[in-house]
Amino acid sequence: MGSEVVKEDWAEIFVRVLKSNEIDLVAYVPDNVLRPLIDAIEADPYFTVVLPAREEEAIAIVAGAYMGGRKGITLMQTSGFATVPNALASLACPFQLPVVMVVSERGTIGEFQQGQAMVCRTMRPVLQSLGIEHFAIQDRSQVEFVADGMIRQAFATRAPAAIILSPLLTKRPH
Repeated sequence: MGSEVVKEDWAEIFVRVLKSNEIDLVAYVPDNVLRPLIDAIEADPYFTVVLPAREEEAIAIVAGAYMGGRKGITLMQTSGFATVPNALASLACPFQLPVVMVVSERGTIGEFQQGQAMVCRTMRPVLQSLGIEHFAIQDRSQVEFVADGMIRQAFATRAPAAIILSPLLTKRPH
C-alpha cells in the first residue's frame, strides 16, 4: 500500500494559520456555515473562546484584548456583520485596532432568504467606505495565503481586516 496524502480541510488550515500568528482568542456568534472552524477551535485547548450575545460585542472583546496585549479574531456571518459598522467606525478604525473578522458569506449563490441577500449587497461597500481591507477566499488553495496575509497585514498596520469565506469555499447549504 502506498502512502495516501490526507489534505487538510479549509478549517484545519485556518486553525494552523491562527496558531502561527499567535491568535489565541476567538469571539464568535454561532453560525452553521462556520461550524467546521468553530468545532476545530473549540476542540483545541490553545484557544480561549468567548461567545458574546452580538457581533459588535465580539468586536469590542477582540479590540479590548488587543489593548491588553492579546491577539484575537472574530467569527460571524454576513447578517451579523450588518450590526458592526458603528463599532468599527467608532472604535476599531479611529483607534487603529487590528480587529480581524472572519465572515461567512451568505446572501449569494442560491440564497433563499431575502434578508441575507440584502445584507450581502451592503457588506463590501461598508468595508470599503471604512477603508477596511477585505478579501473573499473562494478555494481551499487560497486559505493559507489569504488568511495569513490578511492577519499579518492587520497587525502590522494596526487596522481592521475582513476575511470573507465564500460559499464556493465552505460549500455549506444555507
